[in-house]
Amino acid sequence: MIKSELIQILAEENPHLFAKDVERMVNVVFDEITDALCNGDRVELRGFGAFSVRHREARVGRNPRTGDTVEVEEKWAPFFKAGKEIRERINERAGHPVTSRSSAKAAQA
Repeated sequence: MIKSELIQILAEENPHLFAKDVERMVNVVFDEITDALCNGDRVELRGFGAFSVRHREARVGRNPRTGDTVEVEEKWAPFFKAGKEIRERINERAGHPVTSRSSAKAAQA
């Protein structure tokens, strides 16, 4: 799914809103998440996951095409950790049993 598809779905589910207004709202949400990450803050969306930034040290990498070594500078990279609920839903849809500690304990009881 791309952003325009998300906007279209939200506009269809909310016919009382104009598509341009929905687009503005989606952009505001993404902008606020981006601004928080740029300020070094963590953004947690309960039941969905958490966005944060992680520091990556400088390292020596390889150019995959030529095999030459390349100096990769240190940088900050965005990181997303999926929440428990979304991980469980994904695994249920994929046909994999959920094997978290809490569900394993519940199965033993």
